[in-house]
Amino acid sequence: MKTEHVSFFEEPRPPIPGNLLFEALTPPKEIILAVNPRVTVEVIEGVLKAAKDTENIVILELALSEMNLKGGYTGLTPKAFAERVRRAAENVGWFGYVLHADHVAVRKGTDEEIDNIKKELDARIDAGFTSYAIDTSHLFDVTKDTVSEQLKKVIELGTELFNYLDERMGHKNYGKEGEVGEIGRSELTEVDEALYYVKSMKENGVSLHWLAINNGSKHGVSIDAQGNIIPQLGINVKRTVEIIQALWSNGYPTRIAQHGVSGTPLHLIAEAFPKGMINKGNVATYYMLMVYDILRIYEPELFRKIYRWVIEKYRK
Repeated sequence: MKTEHVSFFEEPRPPIPGNLLFEALTPPKEIILAVNPRVTVEVIEGVLKAAKDTENIVILELALSEMNLKGGYTGLTPKAFAERVRRAAENVGWFGYVLHADHVAVRKGTDEEIDNIKKELDARIDAGFTSYAIDTSHLFDVTKDTVSEQLKKVIELGTELFNYLDERMGHKNYGKEGEVGEIGRSELTEVDEALYYVKSMKENGVSLHWLAINNGSKHGVSIDAQGNIIPQLGINVKRTVEIIQALWSNGYPTRIAQHGVSGTPLHLIAEAFPKGMINKGNVATYYMLMVYDILRIYEPELFRKIYRWVIEKYRK
């Protein structure tokens, strides 16, 4: 006989609100798998089947660059992605997932850009997304001397967009992720930067569930001259723990959303990552490379066609 919670997620239902998943995992001891399934519906089905087999909840997400009203580089609109995930859940018989809008990034902070971002948020709300990452980290002002001045635009526009979400979502539950310290930059996020950001957002009425930081991770993977993946060993666990300890000791239960997990060896994640402090692990490139490896073996002609297109389009 199946347990009640398993049967619950086998029945068709809307995506789980991100904040409810966050609250259910208290005190936090886990890293939730957050998958960017860029390429095919089969990736989504495989992830959901694994979640069903292990009785787990997953987060399915795409960033603004990957998915937008013009299609992004996956060709998917928010509505199309939400429908693709829904069909996969129906095929597998598992509805234990959060639908997350990853990296809704503000890069310049102009009125025109903010208006466009709000249209993108509207599309995600209408499509049924249940968690949102507002990324204003690009607006960090390196010309200023104090943390408050450096983060002024980051906080102001982050607050404006979360307030817009609150207004549009009404009384609906949803997850909130913010970012301080642009992923991939050489400078790590400082403890005082993270604390000031989360504190200021809270004072502005925005309680963040997850926080993305620059702790040395990079999006994607690096390869050597022979095409072999170089293990990513740059994630600074010490700085990550310092930031979370500072947040928790000051009464902020926010947890880390770890970006750039694909190149990190699995044994390092198992042995060294502070599970619970890091509560959300984003994985994208790993699954994309898996699809390409399968195509290379079973659909070599299609793989060569894809390879030639990429080289011709993006060769420098």
